[in-house]
Amino acid sequence: MINTKIYKAVYELAEKLMKAADKEDREAFDALYAQLEAICTENENSDKDHPEQWETLADFTEELDEALAVYEKAFEKAVAINSKDHMSSIAFSMAKLQVELGQTDAAISNLKNAQITANKIEDGELKDEIDELLEKLTAG
Repeated sequence: MINTKIYKAVYELAEKLMKAADKEDREAFDALYAQLEAICTENENSDKDHPEQWETLADFTEELDEALAVYEKAFEKAVAINSKDHMSSIAFSMAKLQVELGQTDAAISNLKNAQITANKIEDGELKDEIDELLEKLTAG
């Protein structure tokens, strides 16, 4: 379970990051991103470390290769606490980036993993998205 104070801080930063991105306010975006990154780094390997903060950081990381590396870190943390919801959503996000990067085999592998972990979650919409992308990539 993510620390409530950290969850609120991460959620508020995510909202502000979306607004800064919508306004194309680079200065605000960079400052907010730095704050989010600091929260992740501060809590890393502590009892306050949680995959959700890393997944959020990855969501706002603009360089695809860097975002993928942050998602991988988030995924490892989700596996460590056996959070099926986070494992599914992170693997799906990684797969979408891998498709953009032309890494189709890796994307398919992540989607298959996401499909397995998604069997244990309630988010039907995420399950459908995983199934649809996997079908699209394997229909070739």
